[in-house]
Amino acid sequence: MLLRIHPDNPDPRQIKKVVDCLKDGGVIIYPTDTVYGFGCDVNNKKAMEKLCRLKGIDIKKHNLAFVCYDLSHIADFTKHLETSIYKLMKKTLPGPYTYILNANSSIPKLFKNKKKEIGIRIPENNITREIVKELGNPIVTTSVKDDDMVIEYSTDPELIYEYFGNRVDMVISGGFGDSTHSTIIDCTENYPKVIRKGKGDTSLFG
Repeated sequence: MLLRIHPDNPDPRQIKKVVDCLKDGGVIIYPTDTVYGFGCDVNNKKAMEKLCRLKGIDIKKHNLAFVCYDLSHIADFTKHLETSIYKLMKKTLPGPYTYILNANSSIPKLFKNKKKEIGIRIPENNITREIVKELGNPIVTTSVKDDDMVIEYSTDPELIYEYFGNRVDMVISGGFGDSTHSTIIDCTENYPKVIRKGKGDTSLFG
């Protein structure tokens, strides 16, 4: 299913369709402030397994990130944050950054592994944030990328639908995406360290 949603003023009825799909265990493709991403409900284990099969990754080993509505969600999945890290996140989010934080005990239970870190994203994208807000909890995310595609990250949702439409439950068209991935900042040692430079200003991280 291809669902077109206005990127500036998302229709609540369309957002509800997406949320209903996620609650039913669906895997979606959705826009962010960087590249398009695969997503599913973080509380639905079967959906997470389906997403990982789609990407050809091992759920116990792969570093999946969570998309949150705001910083209020992160306490559910992370250990105590240093004040300086929290202030940095508050300053830069929503934005094109993925923060790697120390995970609390809920992460191993979700992924059935011994993961000690978790990636947190709060994209500056109205569609994404409204979906997560309406759902009431984060979604698991990983970028739309396939070795068979001509370019690394497709920016055209119509082409993404042609390629993945029969493999996911819903593709959300919210305008052209970016071709640059997010910048990843590792904060597990209580200071920010850029480990992958992408979209966004990295001078903010020392």
